[in-house]
Amino acid sequence: MSNIAEGFARKTDRDFAHFLDVAKGSAVETQSLLYAALDIGHITTDEFRRLHGLAEETASLIGGFAAYLRKTQGVPGVAK
Repeated sequence: MSNIAEGFARKTDRDFAHFLDVAKGSAVETQSLLYAALDIGHITTDEFRRLHGLAEETASLIGGFAAYLRKTQGVPGVAK
């Protein structure tokens, strides 16, 4: 979430998209840590599935937003 906030403060959509990429990477990193938590018994299989799914959805949404920012970069009539 901090990467998204920091990116939002940047002056260009390109910079913002970069910080969104970092945030997406953090969501994927969370998924990998969920495997470790499952392996050592800190979470149940049901908890793992739920949380892994939420992280997957989050990564997908962030990736889509970054792609949108890159696609609309320089398009007339689209707010920057």
